[in-house]
Amino acid sequence: MSDKAVITCALNGVLTDPRQHNVPVTPEQMAREAKAAFNAGASIMHIPSAPAAAGQGPSAVMGCRDQQGDPAGDPRGLPGVVINHTTGTSGPHYGGALDCVRETRPEIAACNAGSLNYLKVKSDNNWAWPPMMFDNSVEKVQDYLDVMKVADTIPEFECFDVGIVRCVGMYRQTGMYSGPLEYNFVMGVASGMPADPELLPILLKLKLPEAHWQVTAIGRAEIWPLHQRCADLGGHLRTGLEDTFYLTDGTKVTSNGQLIEAIAACARRAGREIASPAEARQIFGVRH
Repeated sequence: MSDKAVITCALNGVLTDPRQHNVPVTPEQMAREAKAAFNAGASIMHIPSAPAAAGQGPSAVMGCRDQQGDPAGDPRGLPGVVINHTTGTSGPHYGGALDCVRETRPEIAACNAGSLNYLKVKSDNNWAWPPMMFDNSVEKVQDYLDVMKVADTIPEFECFDVGIVRCVGMYRQTGMYSGPLEYNFVMGVASGMPADPELLPILLKLKLPEAHWQVTAIGRAEIWPLHQRCADLGGHLRTGLEDTFYLTDGTKVTSNGQLIEAIAACARRAGREIASPAEARQIFGVRH
């Protein structure tokens, strides 16, 4: 078990409409929310693309911006926080995501490790959105890994299903990737792994022994037993307004800071201290 728990805050979400939910979109809003998350214990900031409904491009929040810009509108202006970029793009046109990693050289970036039919059905038995394929072929994964190697970026292997967890070991076995390993078990997507704490021991048997791991739990109040089980088993922790809007008692939050406070409490109940950004870098082996 890792004695210290690294906490990642997912500041907003690609599929979250800011007209319906209280999520940060502008650089100023992102910086304010990142500060609240940092003060509550988060040492890594996961920065997704702007919500599509907002009509903004990735440059608004992902970090593809002038490196000399105002740090007040940049989460990297916080004391040493680790930046973790999203990269997820469906379809054959993902050059923009590759360019963003290449140009900004984040310390960590998501590497979606396999494909998933991204589905959800509403209570009236109709699709919540048109059925879509979140495609991540081996060739696409290799393209991301190649760019991350040049950028000196550690991939965070996003695993939406059990078979995808096993694929990561094959990427190592075939020489596609040889650096530090970090799994992110994404649980709670309706067509992927359920947010079931009892699934975690199975996933830990399937991951490579030397790898670090964390859980991204998607859902409402029901996800918090999974966060606690993750903390108990020595995993690292992630939450934020990309993943949920609700605390364990069903209260709807208005800030990432509230969610980070709650997940930090999970770590402390497990007898673990919260890692600082410097300690997170040491744990994951990212560049200093």
